[in-house]
Amino acid sequence: MCGLAAVALLDGVELSHSTVDPLLEAMTRAVAHRGPDNQVTVRCGCVGFGFARLALVAPEAGDQPLRTPDGQIALIANGEVYNHRELERGLPRGRRMQTGSDCEVLAHLYQLRGREFLADVRGMFAIILHDATRNRLVLARDRFGIKPLYFHRNAKRIVVASEIKGLFADSDTPREIDWTGALSSQALQSRPALCDAMPITWFRGIETVEPGTVVEIDLEDGRESVYRYWEFPGQRPMLGATDEDVTEEYLRLLTESVTECATADAELGLFLSGGVDSAAVAALAASQRTLDTFTILSPATVVSGDAYFADLVARQFGLPNHQVYVPADHCPTVHDWLRFVWLMENPMVGAEAYLKHELHRYARAASPGLKGMLLGAASDEFNAGYSTDLAGGGGWGQFTANLAAMAQRGDRDDPAASAWMDAVGAAVLRGPHRPKTDVYLRYLNSEYRKIYQYNVWHEDRSAAGSGIEARVPFLDHRLVELVAAIPPRRREGLLWDKRILRNAVAGLLPAAVAERPKVPFVHGEGVQHTQQMLLRLLVRDGCDLVRLAMSTAGAREHLDTDAIERLVDGFRHGIGVDRVDFVVRLVNLGVLEHELSHLPPPIVDRPVPRLLERWSGPELRLESGRAAADVVLRRPKFSSDTVIDWARDVLVLDAPDGSRFILRDGSIEYIVEAEAAAWHAMCGLIDGKKSLQDVLTATASEYPDVELELLEAMDAGLIELAAGSTMDPGQ
Repeated sequence: MCGLAAVALLDGVELSHSTVDPLLEAMTRAVAHRGPDNQVTVRCGCVGFGFARLALVAPEAGDQPLRTPDGQIALIANGEVYNHRELERGLPRGRRMQTGSDCEVLAHLYQLRGREFLADVRGMFAIILHDATRNRLVLARDRFGIKPLYFHRNAKRIVVASEIKGLFADSDTPREIDWTGALSSQALQSRPALCDAMPITWFRGIETVEPGTVVEIDLEDGRESVYRYWEFPGQRPMLGATDEDVTEEYLRLLTESVTECATADAELGLFLSGGVDSAAVAALAASQRTLDTFTILSPATVVSGDAYFADLVARQFGLPNHQVYVPADHCPTVHDWLRFVWLMENPMVGAEAYLKHELHRYARAASPGLKGMLLGAASDEFNAGYSTDLAGGGGWGQFTANLAAMAQRGDRDDPAASAWMDAVGAAVLRGPHRPKTDVYLRYLNSEYRKIYQYNVWHEDRSAAGSGIEARVPFLDHRLVELVAAIPPRRREGLLWDKRILRNAVAGLLPAAVAERPKVPFVHGEGVQHTQQMLLRLLVRDGCDLVRLAMSTAGAREHLDTDAIERLVDGFRHGIGVDRVDFVVRLVNLGVLEHELSHLPPPIVDRPVPRLLERWSGPELRLESGRAAADVVLRRPKFSSDTVIDWARDVLVLDAPDGSRFILRDGSIEYIVEAEAAAWHAMCGLIDGKKSLQDVLTATASEYPDVELELLEAMDAGLIELAAGSTMDPGQ
């Protein structure tokens, strides 16, 4: 991984060192966290390069810019070319590499093939190239946008950088939030719709090089052309291949991809979540090299079982597992959050990205030689990992039916949709108004856009902030092309609930892991603990973060800041806490605008937060009972004489089907099914008078039968202690 920066004049005139050198140095310094090993700036005629290097391959012989022997092609690149040896062997005789860099072959390929030079390249990369022969600036990215690249241009010059903050070092680059684009984006709103809209950069005047494209800019007249060298795949024939053949090919490609991602001349680690995706990467990588693995140990990952299964996988393959402890009351400071959001440059970030960022910081501190991190990310998006959730309790047929509804919703939300659509409404139509398409392939394309709008964005920044390169084996384009080619009649058998992956690794993983249901990271069972961390952030120091964010001009113009403050106040009382993620995104927009108003120092020059620590408490074993989990969760204990009552705004009503509704301010907050016998019975007896023991006796229950429900109800503000009653605060 590296940090890139470049400046080019659009009139063919050579750069003046007195004006461009300070700018290049400032731009390079702004992305220096991406490349802590070395920083250089170089002028090549009318193009200036800034390069901050993180050396994973050929650390002694891979400095950039990289040039062809005749000096006509010069480039800087961020990322890895995994098949560089193969590509080098395919070059004409007489073409020899001058360095040990895996990216040097790109200069030769461009000189030989022009804009089609990336057709056979496998890897993740962002490239800035100067073609002196034609006096052109060439910008390019990998097929999934794993490595970032942004630019701003005016009539006189273009500036390019790996991160948007690098562009802001140039005083002529606009420093404005795109409030209109952000607030209307499907990403920020998380609308359940299939979205075909192009992702946005969140900032006015900032453009991104789209994944799978080559952008050429003529430096004589500024003309720009865009060439797409890879399209997201559609349906193609899969002749003569049985389901077993396809699964076998999937495993072969995944094994090859993990092997390539696990190759480096530096220390690598692995984020181990406890799910089948990262476990599969662990199983395939462990046979090649020793890897330290890193796992978040938080109340949410304890409740979901992630922490336990991550430890189980690490032990299975003899890999050291660092369980990084996030205490139940953990909360970042306001200054830490400002630094984090500025590093990430994306208002979408919340608890997940924050905890990954903290995991990377711990990993780099614990292993200073660690420079790369393997991830299990991006398997769900293309292996139908969300199919069971999107089916809403149904099967594959319901899943695809729901996709069709999401496609219709996306069409209506599309600004390009016909004007009469909004006036007449969808009710008069029989199905989608656009020509019938394969809705599953449209869903995959929507997931592809989400990947580079947010997923690979936050994975890149959360790692780059600690000088670590994130490596994503599941984003090998051959894997995605394979699963996209599966014909409709065979999708259920191969893709429902990631069946192709589960079958492929069945012989490598314990069955409990290979068949473990998908658990969203910190947002599944136990999500209330994640929400409480964000709530503590919003109300910390008298809601300083919210007030700071809402004080910006853009927030006052585009948001009802009083309404947001009322929402946050409601969160304190347990009202609408499920909306806390959305409010954090709005706050993040204000935070970004605040940072732009007085441009902060480079990330490498800002004070760093205190590190989280490795867990040193009791071992987490499902068979060892609840003791360790109680320590992590810091669960308070209800004593037998504790008296509890419903909160004043809470009402419990019996439904005709035997379930019970828990209402707050007249709105249903929870439904307690009759099958949850102990808690269902207890809900009918809580009255602020009976002791807990009296209620348990009356319902023929034991305390462990209802402990979790009681604690969750307490966290949500549904129940409270009666006057004079107390609890044991726990360990």
